[in-house]
Amino acid sequence: MPIEFNPMRSFIYVDLKQEEYRHLLHHWLYYHHIPESVAQFEPYCTKYAFYDALPVPEGGERFGTVKMQLTEHHWLVNIMDPLLKVKAFKEYTPIEVLKWQGTVPEDAGNVMLTGDAGRATGGDNGCPPFVFAFCPMWWEEDIKGSQRMIEEGPNYRWNFAMTYPAGVSAEEGDQWLYEEVFPYFAEQECCKRILTSKVKQEINHCHMHRVVEMWFTGPAAWNRSAVLNAHKMKKPSWAKEGDVFPYLKSAFEIRGAFVMDYATCDVYSQYRGYVTRR
Repeated sequence: MPIEFNPMRSFIYVDLKQEEYRHLLHHWLYYHHIPESVAQFEPYCTKYAFYDALPVPEGGERFGTVKMQLTEHHWLVNIMDPLLKVKAFKEYTPIEVLKWQGTVPEDAGNVMLTGDAGRATGGDNGCPPFVFAFCPMWWEEDIKGSQRMIEEGPNYRWNFAMTYPAGVSAEEGDQWLYEEVFPYFAEQECCKRILTSKVKQEINHCHMHRVVEMWFTGPAAWNRSAVLNAHKMKKPSWAKEGDVFPYLKSAFEIRGAFVMDYATCDVYSQYRGYVTRR
């Protein structure tokens, strides 16, 4: 049976448990992970890019903000298709890589994982889940800013995946999102663009429901809108006394990154191997 043409994109939110691990995780990503990944999926992945996470803005911790990078792929097929299960080489994924990201406990032992096993960690061990969210190749909904051009200047992009608390249906949660959250941010002059797509949960059982991307003029503008003035939004039905926006459990129900327009490393066009500084 042939592989079905099924274009989609994916977002991986790579966190950093502590600064002590940044150079270690960076080395694994660029020395081991990029060449192993390209060797495996180059025939059916048209874009593979790393966007370094910008510093967490004031108030950004409660939004599940990652500190390492946002990884984006553009796929031509469903990479979870059983027909793709045979791989010539096993990925080099020591469990330390997941410890550095914080998806397994520090005392998790010393084992070598498969790449797929590593990308399914967290969530059931008290640690934040590894978020690998598949979406349609093209944004599904354009909420604000369809006329924005590159010429209008750089953007401070807030990309995040979200789901709703247990017991809250996607319909109920989305009603609040569309009736309160999106209109509020659309009214903010400093918010230039709002786009969203539902997560294709059937691909890898990602628990996140939706990916949203908003563009701001900068971190201070984001802070004014998402933190200082967010009380102007009506609270959702599930909010408890003392809860504040986004009314979701940080790193478990919302996971995001602040990035620039331009990729730190667009692998196919920029990566020339692990060439070190002399």
